[in-house]
Amino acid sequence: MSQNDFDIAILGGGPTGCALALLLARVSPRPERIALLQADHQGRYGYTPEQDPRVLAINHGSRVLLESLKGFPHQAALIQTIHVSQRGRLGRTVIHHTDFKVPQLGCVVRYASLHAQLVTAVAQSGVTVLNGPAARINAQDQSSIEICQGEQRIRAGLAVQADGKPDTESTRQYAQMALITHAQASLPRPGWAFERFTQEGPLAVLPHPDAAGQQSIVWCCTPERARALSQRSPEDFSLALTHMFGTRLGHLSVNQPVTAFPLILNMPQTAVDGRAVAIGNAAQTLHPVAGQGLNLGLRDAAALAFSLQHWLESPTRSPAQALAVFERVRGPDRQITARLTDVMSRIFTTRWPIVEHVAGLALLGMDVIPALRAPLTRHLLQGMRL
Repeated sequence: MSQNDFDIAILGGGPTGCALALLLARVSPRPERIALLQADHQGRYGYTPEQDPRVLAINHGSRVLLESLKGFPHQAALIQTIHVSQRGRLGRTVIHHTDFKVPQLGCVVRYASLHAQLVTAVAQSGVTVLNGPAARINAQDQSSIEICQGEQRIRAGLAVQADGKPDTESTRQYAQMALITHAQASLPRPGWAFERFTQEGPLAVLPHPDAAGQQSIVWCCTPERARALSQRSPEDFSLALTHMFGTRLGHLSVNQPVTAFPLILNMPQTAVDGRAVAIGNAAQTLHPVAGQGLNLGLRDAAALAFSLQHWLESPTRSPAQALAVFERVRGPDRQITARLTDVMSRIFTTRWPIVEHVAGLALLGMDVIPALRAPLTRHLLQGMRL
C-alpha cells in the first residue's frame, strides 16, 4: 500500500472501536478513508466476540448514543431501580428512574449481542473494515503513523487505540478479584439492580437479559476467597452467594461456570502520543463497581469524533490541535470517574468501624435527601458534560 492509505486507523473492533467508527463516518466526507482493524482471533479474555459470555451495564446516556448509531441490541434487561447497601452496617439508598424523569436508569446487554449489532451497523456505514491479527502501532513521523496488522503495513494520518489495556504499569493492583457468573433468583424483582458493599469488595446483582429471574453476578472479594469459591460445587457457591448478598431476591442458584478476573486501576496521565490517541479500555482500566468501563469509553469515542470533525475536512494537516481539544474535554470526566470508582471499591473494605459507619450514614443521607444523591447519579447516568 502507498503512504497515507487512510485518514484514521482504529485499532480494535470491540464496542468502543465500532462506536467510534460509526461516529466518525457521520462527520467524515470520505468514510472509506476510516479503517477499522478488527482482530480475527480470541480476545484477551479467551473468547471470540460471538462466544463471549459477559454482560455489560449500559447507562441511559450510552443507550441513547448506541440507539442513534443503530448499534443497540434487540434484547436488554432494563434497570429502573438501583438499591445500594452495606452488608453488616446501617444505611442504604434506593434510586428510581422516575427521580430523573428517564424511562430507565440503564440496562444490561450481552457483550456478544451488542458487538454483533455494532458490527452490522459498521458494515453499512462505508467504513473500511480490515480483518486480521491484532494490530499494533509500529512508528510515526511528522506526517503519518504506521500500523502493522500481521504482514500488512498501513499508514494513516492518525491512529486510535481502542482495544486492550493501557501500555503502562497499573496505577493500583486491587487486593480483590471479580467472580463473574449467572444465577437464578427464587424471588426475582424485575427492573432492580443491586450494589452491595462488603468488607472484601462490592457485590453486584443485575438483571440478566436472557430470561426473567436470571441475574448477572459480579462478586469482588479477596484473591484467597475467590480461589476457594471457584473450587466449590454450584450448590455450595450458591449458598455462599446468597449468604453474602442476603435474601432480597430469595435464594440465588448459580447455573453457569464461575470465572475469576484480577482487578486493577490504570489511568495514564495522557491519552495522546503524537498522532496516536487511546480511548476506552486502552486509555483507562477501572474497577467494575458501578459498571462504568464501557460507558466511559463511549463518552471517549463521542468526544473524539466531535473533536476531529473539522480536521477530517483536511486530514493532511496535523491533528495536534484537535487531539489537544479532546484531551482537555475528556480529562475531567476520566479523572472523576476513575477516582469515584476507586473510592467506592475501597471505602467499605477498610475494616475500620468509624469509616464504615460514616459510609453508611452517607448512604442514608443520599436516600433521605434527593439533592445529595442527584450529582452522583447524574454522573453515573451520563458522565461529566462540559
